[in-house]
Amino acid sequence: MSTTDLPLDPIEKASIDELRALQLQRLQKTLAHAYANSPVYKAKFDAAGVHPGDCKSLADLAKFPFTTKSDLRDNYPFGMFAVPRAQVARVHASSGTTGKPTVVGYTLNDIDTWAGVVARSIRAAGARRGDMVHISYGYGLFTGGLGAHYGAEKLGLTVVPFGGGQTEKQIQLFQDFRPDIIMVTPSYMLAVCDELERQKIDPRSLSLRIGIFGAEPWTNEMRQAIEARMDIDAVDIYGLSEVMGPGVASECVETKDGPTIWEDHFYPEIIDPDTGAVLPDGAQGELVFTSLTKEALPIIRYRTRDLTRLLPGTARTMRRIEKITGRSDDMMIIRGVNVFPTQIEELILKSAELSPHYLCVLTREGPLDNLKVQVETAPGVDPQGSAARAAARQLQHEIKVHVGSSVEIELKGEGGIERSVGKARRVMDLRPK
Repeated sequence: MSTTDLPLDPIEKASIDELRALQLQRLQKTLAHAYANSPVYKAKFDAAGVHPGDCKSLADLAKFPFTTKSDLRDNYPFGMFAVPRAQVARVHASSGTTGKPTVVGYTLNDIDTWAGVVARSIRAAGARRGDMVHISYGYGLFTGGLGAHYGAEKLGLTVVPFGGGQTEKQIQLFQDFRPDIIMVTPSYMLAVCDELERQKIDPRSLSLRIGIFGAEPWTNEMRQAIEARMDIDAVDIYGLSEVMGPGVASECVETKDGPTIWEDHFYPEIIDPDTGAVLPDGAQGELVFTSLTKEALPIIRYRTRDLTRLLPGTARTMRRIEKITGRSDDMMIIRGVNVFPTQIEELILKSAELSPHYLCVLTREGPLDNLKVQVETAPGVDPQGSAARAAARQLQHEIKVHVGSSVEIELKGEGGIERSVGKARRVMDLRPK
């Protein structure tokens, strides 16, 4: 386990009472800022019959309306901003998989805040003075690359701003530059491991000590597989562009028990995804965030669609989120059974004959939905061989028992599932619209 020689921010160890007092002060200021300077929020608050002055306690936040991705799309591109466009120092945007992308903006203060929470996240992962950080998140409108970059620089580390793709060249630089930390999606880290092994290079021989993985859900089973394969500490960083970008929450290497939310900047709630009712800490539901310090785009009760639980702090005062198990909008309903790709991934990783490269393919026959799981066999395992076929039958059985859904398994040879240099595509929906 990595240990850090970089000091913590005082708020990370403050008392819960101190933290809650700071949150309320910042929440009241944020609600007033949004109401006074964002016509969208003024209209939303007025329609809900609430005013910033109604927030006397943190519990009063539940009186205020939710923000959704559609709010940002409906006010594309800059309609949600709460400062004049000339004061916006940088703009990022989502990939826009459906419809218009969601656009977010940052003042110079916002960028400094963002760099600070990412620096805190990298330190929590075990960074040491003098470390070199290789960044394989994509640069550009995606928040991953520049978010990680500014945070690592703010922490005083050496940054290799590589970005995604060009796997063979990345591997060459791993060997030549000898970085200590890599920041990348876990699915691309697996693709890097595959290429290392194809080149007859032992992934454990690299200089890497820490992997900071985010931008997609991944399981503890995948953590264990990556750590064993690479001899590194694998920690989870969480974020989303609408709330800030990477660094909203991050695991602490000493516990690896779910990302710690940097609650001095982001106030979390868990709600029932169907009713919107606030749930107590420990209950599973949809994660909602309110920003406490953002200027350009304050975000009030943003529905992330991520499903998790709020847990008490361990390594820090702030609360943690349980590792994300899925998203309410990634959920597949197969003949009445709710299925998440991460549930299937956990079962795939139990088999030595199968690799963690997989794709869930949804089709429809008449009124019934069907799920086919395409999965690669492990390197050197013949997908037509008896061992692979036995593994497929076992996986089919395990999914039926543990997930409750009957699925078809289609085995693919090595390289049969398309690799991603960004977020892994885990679901292909071929059902008629």
